[in-house]
Amino acid sequence: MDEAEKQPGKAAFEIKKGALQVMTLSEKDVEKYLDPGQLLDGLEDGFRGLELGEVQSPPRSQLSVAGKGFLLTMPAWRPGMQLTVKIVNVFDGNLQVNLPNHLALINLFDPNTGATSCIMDGTYVTAVRTAAAAALSVRLLSRAGSRIATVIGAGVQGRQHLRLLPLVRNFDRINICSLRLEEAQKLSTESDIACATADREKAVRESDVVCLATHSPDPVIDSDWVKPGTHVTSIGYHPPNGELPKELARAHRLFVETLDAFQPAPVGCAELADVDVSVGTTLGAVALGRKPGRRSDDEITVYKAMGVAMEDMVAANLAFQRAKQDGGGNVMAW
Repeated sequence: MDEAEKQPGKAAFEIKKGALQVMTLSEKDVEKYLDPGQLLDGLEDGFRGLELGEVQSPPRSQLSVAGKGFLLTMPAWRPGMQLTVKIVNVFDGNLQVNLPNHLALINLFDPNTGATSCIMDGTYVTAVRTAAAAALSVRLLSRAGSRIATVIGAGVQGRQHLRLLPLVRNFDRINICSLRLEEAQKLSTESDIACATADREKAVRESDVVCLATHSPDPVIDSDWVKPGTHVTSIGYHPPNGELPKELARAHRLFVETLDAFQPAPVGCAELADVDVSVGTTLGAVALGRKPGRRSDDEITVYKAMGVAMEDMVAANLAFQRAKQDGGGNVMAW
């Protein structure tokens, strides 16, 4: 027995946390250190991990403020990563006071001690990981020859979809549609292949990929507009209904992040209420080759997202590790 083993340990009451050095990453920092291409690959691997049972991701919980908005808590962990907890607030009235209607904070914790390792803004993470998961579904499920896409929604999600879709398919044109044409026109200036249009039906009918990226309480397209062979994605969350026509999800092959999508809100998707869970296929099962993705060029495929904490975990850990590598971010005493 060496000398250290002979010494009695301190009693619990004698040990104080003291001032720990904790990395902080602002919204601007996260955007700087999170590479979109790495995020797409990281999410695909994360979905494999979910399917294999390697990711702990309990159902999200919700607090509601009547007439204002709601708060969701979303924890996740996979061995090899930092423990991750995101708090996201959705308050629609924020736009009237010049704040995003989605605000989020992410905390990372050392899995060996539970000590806080990073506090980062999660607003950008929420935006980019949501669009990236939809873009990943396009990579996994759309026809390889897809050339025209339509994005319904010219907000934060519309912008991220416009940015990420060209990373997964060689699109000739991306139509941008919005309730307010001027917003679609403004967004379209950010890409050489973007085209603002007020004719949603025409845009959808000609598209190989249709991405619904709104906060609408009601369907924003008609199922009859979707041509054979199209891949449709939907990321909106607005119980008790939502942006995706319910018949579209019921009539065609349906893909989800996890089978929790069929649970009641806030865990699952409102548009999938009363849908039999057996009809759903997870992206992880497709990525692992356990279940088929697209089976023919004429098949319509539908991806309905609810947002899962694994996505935040992957994005936050990528930003954190890159910031550590580059000596970025700030440090605070905690």
